[in-house]
Amino acid sequence: MTPADETGAAASTSPHVWLVPTPVGNLGDLTFRAVEVLRGADAVACEDTRRTGALLTHLGISRPLVRLDAHTMHRAPAVLEAHPRLAYVSDAGTPGISDPGSELVRAAVEAGIPVEVLPGPTAFVPALVLSGLPTARFTYEGFLPRSGRERKERLAAIAARPETTVLYESPHRLGDTLAALAAACGPERGASVTRELSKRFEETARGTLADLTAHFGEGVRGEIVVVVAGRPQGTLLPGEEAPDPEAQARAWAAEGRPAREIRELLVAAGLRKNDAYALALRVTSP
Repeated sequence: MTPADETGAAASTSPHVWLVPTPVGNLGDLTFRAVEVLRGADAVACEDTRRTGALLTHLGISRPLVRLDAHTMHRAPAVLEAHPRLAYVSDAGTPGISDPGSELVRAAVEAGIPVEVLPGPTAFVPALVLSGLPTARFTYEGFLPRSGRERKERLAAIAARPETTVLYESPHRLGDTLAALAAACGPERGASVTRELSKRFEETARGTLADLTAHFGEGVRGEIVVVVAGRPQGTLLPGEEAPDPEAQARAWAAEGRPAREIRELLVAAGLRKNDAYALALRVTSP
């Protein structure tokens, strides 16, 4: 079986959409399968025709290019009709993550066209692993809003959640975002900043949000991924008052929770085990 047969790009004559990951830096990260799909598709849709054109030229591939970005994605149904076997790439990484690729998927699904997503490069997974922070559970935030109520709400959510958070940021807003994260989470919250993944000047800086705010305060270049540690158990956020353990324990008892569960909840909230045990017994005793 040839590579073209395995991908289906060259062998298939029926309508099909392929989302093709492209390198976030090093061109060597492009897979053989991705090359075969790009070579066999009727056309390649992309965010930036110049950037994608340069990539195809490097690969020795000549395919019609169609612009489908956030401003032109409304043309997707017409593009799918004109080019039934369509490959789609974003500027870098896996399409559909913080770019309009997901809208193309919806358009194809609504038209009854099969969609295939190839595995390949992405920025946030390597940055998450490089951070040294827990990876078993994490939340991907994408890009934060630049200002306003939604930005404040998202920062508060990052500060409160117990799992690791991953987000993207532009170089010229990195300092402001790190400072905002430090204000929301507390300056001692652990974090990392990874930039220029797979490129010559790749860097991962680890430390507290205060450390990173100072380190990147004078600006930086490159694509940025920020990883923030989850909220440590029992810690208070800036401006947050410590809850009254007895009032909380009595509220749990009023809900019908048993002493053992109340004790575990109190320990999770930061109370010492012996104190939690005594308080749980007191509020559940008849």
